[in-house]
Amino acid sequence: MNEAFAQLKATFLKELPAINAAIAQEINALPELVRPVAAHVMEAGGKRLRPMLTLLFARALSFRGDNLQTLASALEFLHSATLMHDDILDNAELRRGKRAAHTLFGITPTVLAGDVLLALANEIVARTNNPALTSCISKAIMQTATGEIMEIAAIRKAHITRAEYIEIITGKTAYLIQSACEFGVIAAEGSERARAGAKTFGLNLGIAFQLVDDALDYTSRADTSGKPLGGDLREGKFTLPLLLYLESLPKDQREIVTRELTDVNLHPVRQDQIIADVVGQGFAEKTRDEARSYLALASQALAVLPECLEKKLLGAMIEFVLTRDK
Repeated sequence: MNEAFAQLKATFLKELPAINAAIAQEINALPELVRPVAAHVMEAGGKRLRPMLTLLFARALSFRGDNLQTLASALEFLHSATLMHDDILDNAELRRGKRAAHTLFGITPTVLAGDVLLALANEIVARTNNPALTSCISKAIMQTATGEIMEIAAIRKAHITRAEYIEIITGKTAYLIQSACEFGVIAAEGSERARAGAKTFGLNLGIAFQLVDDALDYTSRADTSGKPLGGDLREGKFTLPLLLYLESLPKDQREIVTRELTDVNLHPVRQDQIIADVVGQGFAEKTRDEARSYLALASQALAVLPECLEKKLLGAMIEFVLTRDK
C-alpha cells in the first residue's frame, strides 16, 4: 500500500464519525413514521464515497464555512433513496449485509421513505440559498433516474451496444459521483475551471466505479449485495463482462447464446456455465482494464487543483476504485 492510499484510508476513518453524525441528525429530525425505515437504510453503513468527494474538493479549494458534512450528506441521502428503490425492483433480500428495507417494512412504506430521502436531500441544499447547488442536485436526481429507466428498458435486450451500456452506467452511477465533486467546488466558491475539472474527474471516476462493480458481480460472491454470483446476468442485465464475452464468440454460437440469455426461463445450471465462461476467459478482468482508461482521464482532470493534501488523496481515490474487491 503506498503512502497516499494509506493516508486516504486514515482520512476516511477520521471523517466518517462527523459524516455519520450529520446523517443521524437529519434522520432524527424526520417524521416518526418515516424514521425507522430511513434509519435502517442509513445505519447499514456504506463507503460514504460521495460525501468524502465533496469534502476533499471543498477543502482543496480552501472552503470556509460551516456544516460542510451536512451538505455532503445530501448526496448520500439521494444515493440511498435510489438503492431502496433498486432493491425493490431487483427483489433483493440484502443490502450491505442487512435485510433490505422493503423486506422488513413493506414495499409501499419503503418507496415512500425513499421519496422522503430524496426530498430531504433537496431540502438540505435549499438551506444554502445557493442556486448553483440546487441546480446541481436537481440534475443529479433527473440523470440518475433516467439511467435507471434506461437500465430497466435494456433488460434481456442482448443487442445493446457498448456505447448504450456506457450511457446507462453514466446515468445510474457516474452523474451522482460527478455531482458530489461539483458540490465541493461550488461550496468553496471555486472557479469555473475548477468546477469543470471536478465534473470531468467525477464523471470518469463514476464510470470506472460502475465498471469495477460490474466486474465484481462475476468474481465476488458479495453476501452484502443480496445477489448470487453473476446476479446481473441472472437478472437479464448485459453488462460489459457479458458483452465482451458475446463479442468473442463466433457468429453462430453468439446467436445461440444470445437467444438463451434473452429467455427468462434459462436454467440456472446453464447460467452458471456462462458465468464460468465469462470469468474463465478473463472478461471480468478486461472490464477492469476498461476502467483504467477512465481513471486515467480522471487523474488528468486533477490538474485544475492546487498542490495540497486533498489533491493527493483524490489521486489515491483512483487506486481505491480500481483495486476494491467489494
